[in-house]
Amino acid sequence: MDTVKAMEKDILTTAQTAKLLGVSVRTAQLLIEGGSVPSWKTPGGHRRVYRTDIEALIEGGGCGTPSASATVIVITPGDRIRSYEEVFAAVPECEAEIFEDLHAALFALGSARPHAIVVDLADGDVERSGLLHSLVANPSLGHSRILAVGAPVPRERSDGLDRVIAIDTPDQAVAAVRRSLADTGQMALPSGALPFPVALNEGQRLVALERSGLLGTAPEETFDHLTWLASQTLKAPISLLTLLTRTQQWFKSRLGLDLPETPRSWAFCNYTILQKGVFSVEDLAKDPRFNNNPAVAGDPGFRFYAGVPVLDNEGFPVGSLCVIDYKQRVLDEREAQALSALAALASSEVRLRATERQLREALRREGRQDSARGRDPVAQHAVKPYDQSRA
Repeated sequence: MDTVKAMEKDILTTAQTAKLLGVSVRTAQLLIEGGSVPSWKTPGGHRRVYRTDIEALIEGGGCGTPSASATVIVITPGDRIRSYEEVFAAVPECEAEIFEDLHAALFALGSARPHAIVVDLADGDVERSGLLHSLVANPSLGHSRILAVGAPVPRERSDGLDRVIAIDTPDQAVAAVRRSLADTGQMALPSGALPFPVALNEGQRLVALERSGLLGTAPEETFDHLTWLASQTLKAPISLLTLLTRTQQWFKSRLGLDLPETPRSWAFCNYTILQKGVFSVEDLAKDPRFNNNPAVAGDPGFRFYAGVPVLDNEGFPVGSLCVIDYKQRVLDEREAQALSALAALASSEVRLRATERQLREALRREGRQDSARGRDPVAQHAVKPYDQSRA
């Protein structure tokens, strides 16, 4: 009997997992179903996880929310930058940062946790070739895939370069990255054929959305300012900051629209988050993707849409900043630039909140560890009073 009780204590439900990680039950479900947390199903169809797996995750610095990345760093000769821009523009699963300058690339690597690093060696540059050695030796990049394009990988020393994947062309590199970005777990998406397109790593994007901590939160002045500016700048009656869950389009900020959310199948932003820049439709009623949409075919009778993805700090599009009009219109270059700039500000706000939350998680984790050691975590971080006798 004691053995059974001990085993039950070591096996966690989804709710117990959420409590141990310090996240919502919904986030825990996404992490478990997406494969970020090892699990199995009971005969009754309920997910269970081992306590030891969760404790190992926390001890490993996961802060309770293990995160994938949708960022790819590309280091290439200047004359091949355009080639990489074109091939990555068609890939909805990642956000590529492309560099010619080696120092700028290294600076980006110092502040990012990229899913993959692509190094183009087609011109035989010695400095770029030598970079491979430092990349494989960097422990902070142990999770990143490293691809060398256009030349054999130098293997004169046994220094870990067997980890580097040799690829012939930029197109093949992008294909390899996209395959590696595909979800590995079974994510709970709407059953049946989806009425909207999704990227191969949609499950990871949903986890990133939960990790953002924005869902269901109260209106915030910063985001409301951005939707107001978008509406004023583009002279649009409706402006929204949308977040796309598995089944809903939820509005973190809205101007000109009373609805707080819609079914996800209504969301024009399903297409926006698969783009790299502005996605616009001059006349929704004439576009076969949207002409049967209830918001187009019926009331309120939307006709024009333009949106830009809003990205988190790992490069995942959690939603979009968009404007909508009741009449058809053409988005000019100035308007497109303005909407892109405002969406970039929205992304910066999302990233700032993520950084603040990670800091709070780290302090809370340190506090738990201090309590376990018998120290007072409050006293550890308290400001000591000024001792006048030492002045």
